[in-house]
Amino acid sequence: MKTALPMIECCAPVSAPIAEDEANRLAAAFGVLADPTRLRLMSLIAEEGEACVCDLTASVGLAQPTVSHHLRLLHQAGLVEREQRGKWAYFRSSGRPLRELVKLLRTSFGG
Repeated sequence: MKTALPMIECCAPVSAPIAEDEANRLAAAFGVLADPTRLRLMSLIAEEGEACVCDLTASVGLAQPTVSHHLRLLHQAGLVEREQRGKWAYFRSSGRPLRELVKLLRTSFGG
């Protein structure tokens, strides 16, 4: 007759993961950034510090309504800030959400 071996804990508990609500928020932001056009827009805004929709359309070769749609999604995700100046909207990177994404990537991938 075989006897059961005692259960031995193999590893020490790991630290707690990020909170579920934070994970959901960051996943949504990564989802928004998973589009090539939105990544290109983010790179342009980051490079310039601030950009008008009218300047971004020519840079990415898309019509203003399409660029505005992508910028709206970036804004809703909290990745860019929007300021209306007369007829045109100007966008700049939102610092905190981007820093959180970078911090998560560095922590996860040792960068």
